[in-house]
Amino acid sequence: METKALTGKFYDIQGFSVHDGPGIRLTLFMKGCPLRCPWCHSPESQAFPTELNWMEIKCVGIEKCGNCLKVCPHGAISPGGKKKSLTGDDEITLVTVDRSKCDNCGKCAEACTSKALYMCGTDYTLDEIMERVRRDVPFFKKSGGGVTVSGGECLWQPEFLLEILKKCKEEGIHTAVDTTGYAKWEVIEPLLPYTDLFLLDIKGIDPELHKRVVGVPNELILENARKIAKAGGKFQIRIPTIPMYNDSVKAFDDMGKFIVELGDAVEVVQLLPYHNLGTVKWERLQRSAPILEATPPSDELMQARKKQLEDLGLNVIIH
Repeated sequence: METKALTGKFYDIQGFSVHDGPGIRLTLFMKGCPLRCPWCHSPESQAFPTELNWMEIKCVGIEKCGNCLKVCPHGAISPGGKKKSLTGDDEITLVTVDRSKCDNCGKCAEACTSKALYMCGTDYTLDEIMERVRRDVPFFKKSGGGVTVSGGECLWQPEFLLEILKKCKEEGIHTAVDTTGYAKWEVIEPLLPYTDLFLLDIKGIDPELHKRVVGVPNELILENARKIAKAGGKFQIRIPTIPMYNDSVKAFDDMGKFIVELGDAVEVVQLLPYHNLGTVKWERLQRSAPILEATPPSDELMQARKKQLEDLGLNVIIH
């Protein structure tokens, strides 16, 4: 009996990345995340299955196309609102997707002439991923870069993640795991010999606030950070700086003290100012989930929080 090859599900692969670890990197974005951050700039990463996205700006209207209406086997797509055409001379009729009827079969995406409807989430074998990785090896060698496996939350596809890391290390490629840290220690521990750097998000220390806003408690995240440090792992700590959530002096004081506790394991702390560029992606998914829309933190505030952490002896950069 033929054994099915192990696959991993990815929603994006980005070459020439310079913010996901040292040097020039290839970042592999795995699909699926148990957290529900309302400021998430990649909401298409949250659901684990491959899912339908709709990009309004690409839709040419049912007057010129309308193929999706004809091929949907569940009647999930119907005429929707109207908008001006690109020329502005006339109106076109858009479509709307009834998510309660849609099973993400992808037939509408195949029929969509303008690719306004498209599927997010592609399965790859290890050989396919490594074929893509090897194309960037010259950049890795010249810049001291490598491969970063991100998400979503890559720890929730642990078997495939481990195989990527093992294969990269076999071929002398620097590895980084970009993670929320929200997974069982039994998942993380086998990764340690094959992970050169953990890019770990710290979103806050207050456990009740973390659970209420992010959707999961943070005790497991913080404990995993301590265990990784104790085991000799290295960190780039990332703090998404979110208005009305963790941008206060007290919040940074709490986070800073925890990071100091991790000792020499922390190579750098990276502050990531909130931005609202991801809100359009929520529209593509047509979800009713709560979305944070706020004014990004000022340069003055970011510099103040940077200094606050530097005063604790930490190496801090703002992305």
